[in-house]
Amino acid sequence: MEETKITLSEKEMPDRWYNIIPDLARPLDPPLNPATGKPVGPEDLAPIFPMALIKQEVSQERWIEIPEEVREIYTLWRPTPLYRARKLERVLDTPARIYYKYEGVSPPGSHKPNTAVAQAYYNKAEGVKRLTTETGAGQWGSALAFACRLFDLECTVYMVRVSYGQKPYRRIMMESWGAEVFPSPTDETEAGRQILQTDPQSPGSLGIAISEAIEDAAKHEDTKYSLGSVLNHVLLHQTIVGLETKAQMEKAGDYPDLLVGCVGGGSNFAGFAFPFLMDRLQGGRKALRAIAVEPTACPTLTKGIYTYDFGDTARTTPLLKMYTLGSDFVPAPIHAGGLRYHGDAPLLCLLYHEGLMEAVAYPQNPIFEAALLFARCEGILPAPEAAHAIKAVVDEAIRCREGGERKVIAFNLSGHGHFDLGAYEAYLAGKLQDFEYPEAKVQESLARLPKW
Repeated sequence: MEETKITLSEKEMPDRWYNIIPDLARPLDPPLNPATGKPVGPEDLAPIFPMALIKQEVSQERWIEIPEEVREIYTLWRPTPLYRARKLERVLDTPARIYYKYEGVSPPGSHKPNTAVAQAYYNKAEGVKRLTTETGAGQWGSALAFACRLFDLECTVYMVRVSYGQKPYRRIMMESWGAEVFPSPTDETEAGRQILQTDPQSPGSLGIAISEAIEDAAKHEDTKYSLGSVLNHVLLHQTIVGLETKAQMEKAGDYPDLLVGCVGGGSNFAGFAFPFLMDRLQGGRKALRAIAVEPTACPTLTKGIYTYDFGDTARTTPLLKMYTLGSDFVPAPIHAGGLRYHGDAPLLCLLYHEGLMEAVAYPQNPIFEAALLFARCEGILPAPEAAHAIKAVVDEAIRCREGGERKVIAFNLSGHGHFDLGAYEAYLAGKLQDFEYPEAKVQESLARLPKW
């Protein structure tokens, strides 16, 4: 019988995270203090992040040790399995070999606890009592609620209002782990009140929710802010995904020609792809391709501009050099709530700008069509975010069929869709709306960017 699932033992789990920064051909543009225009220092970040994470954010070390206590918790679900999608290959009649890394086996059901556990650990070690955060679809909020419970920390989550309504069971999951969850924008913060005054029916956005969570953290001495994507230390923690995948691919006697992952802020794609892109950056695997997949409703890489922008709507964060649609852009209420972010991780954006990766965008209905095809072949119902990656994989596999190319395609199945059945119900009933690229709306948002 042909092998379908490639596994690692707990003893084979990586004991270090990979930091891509030392392997970059050009340095990453630093975050800037918006008041001075100068690079931010540790003192600028200390009010909202613990010093250990600030040091990881700027580290020039290629390998950073995973604390033993974090590795011990990881073993609740790690190492995660790598699957060969043989049934999908047969249905597509493709000569391509398709592999997927399945992160949905974690307790919260996604890749997010890889960094949530690490962030909770470092905050606890520095005496923090409570963490605040934002969440879109609820995957990140669930992960942080889970991690905070393990480290006996309080957790406050500002959940994007449209997702709060679409995914009530994500909220219940967070509350079951003891988190306090608010639909954002709220009247709990000045940032939220300003948005509601302008638009009482605002569906919310990740930028708005970030503003509320940061404001909350900054006002309380015993509280820090925790981010689920975008920043360097978050992407660092996620590289355990790609490092495991490399070891599993070696066991399978294969190596990918093409890497695929969905992108909202960039953590699951970066965590999966960076350990492979290390080979290319260090002089090998020059033909390796990597494709980031995003929604046409929020096409940050494919339609945004590369410039300094705020990470949140209230403009309280440092300025980040990234592809952006404008920090006040509010995307359409698609079901892939984790992909509704106006910007992307600066590290990811630099690689895209340098031509080391590609990007494509899809509307809602095609990605759910691909998700159902995958579920009916492989049995796993994917999260709408991960379904974007599946759509790109299907398209690439069909190109391999048409061109007779025996490529190896690997993608990150970043989470399951068990809390997204409302979206599947709408798709099956033919009631799922597609939101095309909002050209005028984005241009208005970009026009409001300060001229740095």
